[in-house]
Parts: sequence; C-alpha cells; structure tokens
Amino acid sequence: MHRIVALVIVAAWTALLPVSALAQVELKVLVGGAMSEPVAGVGEAWARSSKNGFVYIRDTTGALQKRLASGEPADVIVLAAPGMDALQKDNRVVAASRVDLARALIGVAVKVGAPSPDLSTVETFTAALLKARSVSYVSPAAGGTSGTYLDGLLKKLGLADVLKSKIVYRTQGSEVADAVASGEAELGITFTSELQPNKGVRVVGTLPAAIQLPTIYVGAVVTGSKNAEAARAFLSRMASPDGRAAIRKAGLEPVTR
Repeated sequence: MHRIVALVIVAAWTALLPVSALAQVELKVLVGGAMSEPVAGVGEAWARSSKNGFVYIRDTTGALQKRLASGEPADVIVLAAPGMDALQKDNRVVAASRVDLARALIGVAVKVGAPSPDLSTVETFTAALLKARSVSYVSPAAGGTSGTYLDGLLKKLGLADVLKSKIVYRTQGSEVADAVASGEAELGITFTSELQPNKGVRVVGTLPAAIQLPTIYVGAVVTGSKNAEAARAFLSRMASPDGRAAIRKAGLEPVTR
C-alpha cells in the first residue's frame, strides 16, 4: 500500500487576514519522490509570494501516472521523463508547458556510523551487495523508477536469486532511507535526493557510471487544470535561479534550458 504524503502549505500570516484576502487558488502538485524536497521548498516560497495555497502529493512515477489516468484532478505533475512521455502521448498534460528541471542519480546509503562500501566499480558494488546483511530498494510493484531499474539490474548481474532473501522492499524512496536508519536494512539504494533528507543515514556514493541510471525529472501543467495560469507560474519558479538552488540543495543537478 502506497504511503501518500500530502502537505498543505499556506503562509502563516494568512490567519490574520480577512477571508477575502486568503489564497486565490489552491495549487495541487503531483510529484515523484526524488523531486519532493525541492518542490516542497519552492512551493512554500511561491505560496507566500503569490498569496496562493499549495498542496503536494508524493508518490512513485508509476502511481502518479495511474492517478491522472483515473481522472484525479491536479494542476501540475513532476515526474521522471519516461512517465511524462506516456502522459503526453495520452494528452494528459499540456505539451507546450513541459520543462526539464533536474537530473537525478541513484545512490547508496548506510546507517550513520556504519562503514562505507566500495562503489568504485561494478565488481566492488557487486561485492558490497553480496556482503551486506540486507538491501532495501523500492519495490517494482510500486511503480518507482529506481526500483524497477534496480530489479532489472540485479537480474542482469546474475544477483536476483542470490539476493532474494536479503531484499527489503519499500514503496517509496523515503521509506528505503527509513529502513536503513532503523537498522532493518544495511544498504539502501534509491535516488540520492530521497536518501539525503534522512538524518539517520549517510549517502556514501552513487552507482558506478557503467550501471548508473541518470534520470531527468520534468514538470508540466495537467490537462484540464482549473488553475493553469498559477500552474505555469509555479513551473517558472521551479525553473528560476531560486528553483535551481533548491534542486541543487536536494542533491540533484539542475537542468538549464
């Protein structure tokens, strides 16, 4: 069962204003886990400066695609490029509004205080997996980009059967970090931006270049949005210098136009 995280951000001073001066609109953003930190940060600043309300729902790319396909209303969606390609093909997003925002890399984390595995080559990464007591990543069934890729990678490396009993599946990248922090998993593998916010873990590196999955995260206005103008303004803020700074702070690489 997916754990859905929704956050309503409204500037604190609005409580002191008359009803007529409250949020003009409440913008709803669907966001893939790897981009949740910068979206939340930029959304809060945007809400304060524009006097609008802001809500975000974090889930895997696959789950977000299903949400739109089921008719769930939203204004903006931010997810991995392949997922956006599928949504665009089905006319579920406004193609002209699409903007590349960030490049994400898959990383490896250990519990704070634990030794760092050698991730310099495919061979040393493989050895680290075999040595680890347990390994956590997002279940492919949850529709996560990193989890789907890792499942296929382990099969390609001939490790799927060997590691089967060691895998600790989770439905969100943030839950992978939680599993490592709590000691349920020795290694956690997902996008670095999903690991980094957890103070109980330490990101020790990224997958070796030969088996890395650089993933571009993109944003677009959802077709039929009732707040299209505000949605475009929010995406412009995400692509602005302030947005790029938030993306960089989250451990992602901003994509410039």
